[in-house]
Order: sequence, then C-alpha cells, then structure tokens
Amino acid sequence: MGRSANLPRGLRDRFRARDGVWPDDTGCRMLHVDMDAFYASVEIRERPELASVPVVVGGVSGRGVVCSANYLAREYGVRSAMPTAHARRLIPNAVYLPPQFDLYQEVSRGVMAIFRDITPLVEPLSLDEAFLDVGGALRRLGLTPGGVGELIRSRVFADHGVTCSVGVAPTKFLAKLASGMCKPDGMMVVPSSSSTLEFLHPLPVSALWGVGAKTAARLEELGLETVGDVAATPLPRLRRMIGVALAEHLFALAKGVDERAVVPTSREKSIGAEETFEVDHYDRAVLRRELLRLSERSAGSLRSKGLHGRTISIKVRFSDFTTITRSRTLPVPTDVTQEVYRTAVELLDTQVPPGAVRLIGVRIEGLDNADSAQQLIFDAPERGWREAEQAADQARSRFGSLAVRPASLLRDSPERTAEPEPKPE
Repeated sequence: MGRSANLPRGLRDRFRARDGVWPDDTGCRMLHVDMDAFYASVEIRERPELASVPVVVGGVSGRGVVCSANYLAREYGVRSAMPTAHARRLIPNAVYLPPQFDLYQEVSRGVMAIFRDITPLVEPLSLDEAFLDVGGALRRLGLTPGGVGELIRSRVFADHGVTCSVGVAPTKFLAKLASGMCKPDGMMVVPSSSSTLEFLHPLPVSALWGVGAKTAARLEELGLETVGDVAATPLPRLRRMIGVALAEHLFALAKGVDERAVVPTSREKSIGAEETFEVDHYDRAVLRRELLRLSERSAGSLRSKGLHGRTISIKVRFSDFTTITRSRTLPVPTDVTQEVYRTAVELLDTQVPPGAVRLIGVRIEGLDNADSAQQLIFDAPERGWREAEQAADQARSRFGSLAVRPASLLRDSPERTAEPEPKPE
C-alpha cells in the first residue's frame, strides 16, 4: 500500500521532509530504512549510462521472475515477482539484466554497517531494509530522529552510490508505512501526537499490517474502506465481523498502537535453495543431480554460519503448478552435504510421485549452533565427509566457487532460470 499512488497527495506533502524541514519528531525513535529499487540501483551504479532508461533485474529466461525494477520501468507496470515474460510484454525495450547477488550482498553489508555505526539496535528484514531504534543514540549524535534519518540517507549515497527512503515514527508499523509513502529517495516523519491518527486514518485498509488483497476485499464488503473506518468500529462488532484475533490486531493498529520493539538479532529458522528448470523434467537422474547441487549450497551456508540442522525437506513443483513438500527429521543435527543429499534423495524416491517437474528445492530446518548441536555417536569415524567438505569450503573461499565440486556436477546440467517463479495470477 505504501507505494500506491492512490493516496491523498496532501497527506504525503504534509508529512514528507523537504529542504531540511520536517514535522515534529519528538518521541519518534523508530526508523525504517528501505533501499530504493535496490538491485536495479546497484546495477545502474555500475553502469551509469543506464540511469535514463528502464532497467529490470531478474531471471532473463522465459521462466525467470523480476527481482527488481527501477522507477522508470515501474511506470509501465513492472513489479517484483512478476514473470519476466510478462514484463517483456509490458516494456520490450527495457534493459534486462541477470542478478549479481554477490554484489548486492556486498553493498548490503556496507549499508548495514552504517546503520550499526549509528545504533546497535538494528533489525534487518532483508538485504535492502531494516528497522532501527535510535532513541539511545540521539544525545551522542546531537541530532533529532529526523536528523538521524537524513544522516543515514546522505551516508548511504556517499559511501555506496545508491539511495534509500526513511520513515521516522513512534512505532515500527508507522515507520514502515512512512518509508513506503516517501519513495524514492525521501524521508517522512509521523509525529508522536494527535497527528498520528490524522496521518493513519485516511489510508486504505490495505495499509494495515497483515491485510492482503483477500482481507482488504472482505473488509470493503463490510463497509470498512479506510483505516479510520476500522478504528471507528466498536471492537465487539469488529470481532463478530472478522474474528477475534484479526479484529483485535487490526483495531490496535488502526488506533496507532504497535508495541513491537526492534530485535537486533534474529535467529535463522531455516536455510535452503531452490531452482526452476527451463524445461520440465521427468528424468529422476536429472532431479537427483539438482538435489546434490542444492544440498551442497544449503549445507555450505550452514557451515559458513556455524549452524547445524535437524530436519531436511524438499519442495517439488510440477508442470501444472501443483506443489508438494516432504520432510524428514534426523536423529542427529548435521551440516554435511552428503547427509542432506542422501535424505533429500530418499524423500524424492519414496514420497514424490512421478511427473514433469518444473521446480525443485532443498531446505534445512531446526537450526542450532554447531557447538550445541554436537552429539557423541559410537563407532563414528574420526574423520569423514565433514572434514572433507570443510577443506573444500576453504579451497572455494580462496580459489572460487568452482574450485572443488562433486564429480557428478561436472557433467552437463539442465538449464535453470536462477530464480523461482510465482504462480501466475
């Protein structure tokens, strides 16, 4: 919702910072920083001649999806997660680029370092956005929250050549709304006062966190079109209309109440990888080889982060878009590629029916720190797959990702899009 053009312009103008002037930011300790068209912006930074043309980053093949699009491309209706084929129909003359995730991660690490230099209370949501609680940093910096927001914007651009938008508010919910409404390259401040509701209540119900398209349609059928309509509805009646849990959640947000704090460290719940094939595959040998490649990537991520996982799951999407997942929990947590792969293949062979497969994935869940996940196993060899894979990790970190590979992955592999695709609407 925050990026919708269907909002009262006067509302945006009233709360948006302009020429170093913004509304009263007293008590607005929450910031939400969101990079502007992040992947596309990084690509344009690398190739400045693209600044004046539509740029789309994503899978460039027929089954790829859009990861990012600059604002010129968005004017034609191109959006993230849209099939690339659809984007090409909307704007065939755009520049289409494959993603460079290593580059984006490098820039993201630099941007997050700027945030953490300002406050230790940083909660990343993805590579390109984070919440910050700057309440404890204001005196040290000699700035107000809005001043911190401007400092962040200037440092991100000076150090990394990309822009970001900043929402400043008393709560996380309002800060995230504000950052979306001031894009691109802007800052918006929602005061901690009666002005909060003046900002919030004219917005459509889709502005409320947790309201998707179906819930928004249901609320509108009930005559609740704006946030103010939800706030004005007696809570007992709202409970009868949409259920107790949802009613209480939306009613609180509509009143501007959000007690969530910034959580600086968030423990990962799972690690995995998936791929969409260029053409559907029936051949189980091809699927097993892809499972090995995905297991290698996923287990390598575990080892790099000092984690072990207990539950192995696979995801299979067939040609008709039917999608199934199958999982198995191991007696002992692991970070060994061969153990992950062996379990994934057993799931494929015993629990997945035959059919044409367009997407396959591996995921490792039930994560814990490697030290705490250790368990003594009688008759275990002193050295084995784990040591070999750790040595391979070191070789890859020094000589590149292709320095050491399983022999079965050296043969010709099926073409992949590099990006999983959403089911078409």
